Amino acid sequence: MTASIPTNQTILVVGGGISGMTAALEAAECGKEVILVEKTPTLGGRTAQLYRYFPKMCHPTCGLEINEKRLRGNPRIRVMTMTEVTAVAGRRGDYKVNLKVSPRYVTAACTACGDCGKAVSAEVPDAFNYGLAKVKAAYLPHPMAYPQRYVIDPSIVGTPDGEAAKAACKAGAVDLGMQEETAEISVGAIVWATGWRPFDANKIQPYGYDRIANVITSVEFERLADPHGPTGGKLLRPSDGKEARNVAFIQCAGSRDENYLRHCSRICCMASLKQTQYVREAYGEGENGAKSTVYYIDIRAIDRFEDFYAKVWQDPTVSFVKSKVARIAENKENGNPVLHGVNTEGYHRYATEHDLVVLAVGMEPEVTGVKLPEDVIQDSSNFIEGSRDGGMFGAGAASSPLDVNRAVQSATAASLRAIQVIRKTASTEAA
Repeated sequence: MTASIPTNQTILVVGGGISGMTAALEAAECGKEVILVEKTPTLGGRTAQLYRYFPKMCHPTCGLEINEKRLRGNPRIRVMTMTEVTAVAGRRGDYKVNLKVSPRYVTAACTACGDCGKAVSAEVPDAFNYGLAKVKAAYLPHPMAYPQRYVIDPSIVGTPDGEAAKAACKAGAVDLGMQEETAEISVGAIVWATGWRPFDANKIQPYGYDRIANVITSVEFERLADPHGPTGGKLLRPSDGKEARNVAFIQCAGSRDENYLRHCSRICCMASLKQTQYVREAYGEGENGAKSTVYYIDIRAIDRFEDFYAKVWQDPTVSFVKSKVARIAENKENGNPVLHGVNTEGYHRYATEHDLVVLAVGMEPEVTGVKLPEDVIQDSSNFIEGSRDGGMFGAGAASSPLDVNRAVQSATAASLRAIQVIRKTASTEAA
């Protein structure tokens, strides 16, 4: 099916994470028409996958809930999930954009009752939990998913499981005949809020992420700590399910390295400092309590984050080792990772054993598979700076490595620039 929405007074926001939601809401609440597209089944992006924010250690659910309420109450925003941009043509004030809409196999009649999930037996990797667990092939992406609508995995379409899901739906919302659709829209300005992805830890061969079970990434650890995560909030080792009380955090895993990512990803230091507090909360102080060790080059905690850093530095359950870890081996008897390197404060070698190692992986822009127009300007790390014609803008972590607070600020700025383009277009046409 091909649809057309011809208006150059519309702003297109690509990406439905916290930055995309912010950009769309700011523009719509200023009276502009907005189309918000997201390639996954739900909005929220990586912010929805966080357990807590730093430095206040509050949960992201409240902020997301407020934004979702604003979205539901604003008729100027059209949300299109499972939708990707395939082509952009035209110029500032007059873009033609081609979209691809993948089938969800569940219509808007879904009441999120969960009967379809109960009816199927097949399971698929749980993307929300970074593959640390599995989920039924008919699933709600996460408890706060927006839209609050189930998804049928394509793997069970045409199978008895798919038919069982359809039969179980009292609302008649399961439509296994859905097909991929295309749409062409006309817009006046584009905000690219395509977000970020964690650096592939498999590429850091000396750290053994691909061969040592108890070496995980910071985003995976974040899901382990969440009570809604794969372990119910318990910090358990992947290898044997035992409690991880002695945890190592390795900074700059893939960042600030000519072999991997040249840039500083900015959030990694604060993310690890935050996660040491998860360990403390789980096990407390004492001989058999929590023990976190942060291996770092330097800690980049600026502005209001300095107080949080100072607090963690004074925490008796947290130690700091100024060192770039050279390699990680495995104690085959107990599965413990063994870190090898040189402590630059005293210049002595170490071979230290831990229950679990958490790699603070860097941020890179999520542009894989995204059809960016040739006019878009990217920096040396592929972050989006804008466009040559001045009608497209990068927002949030698509434009630079940013924490949630700064990503929201960036998205607001991008939205205001997009509004200016729309207004200038309208003024030119009126003249």
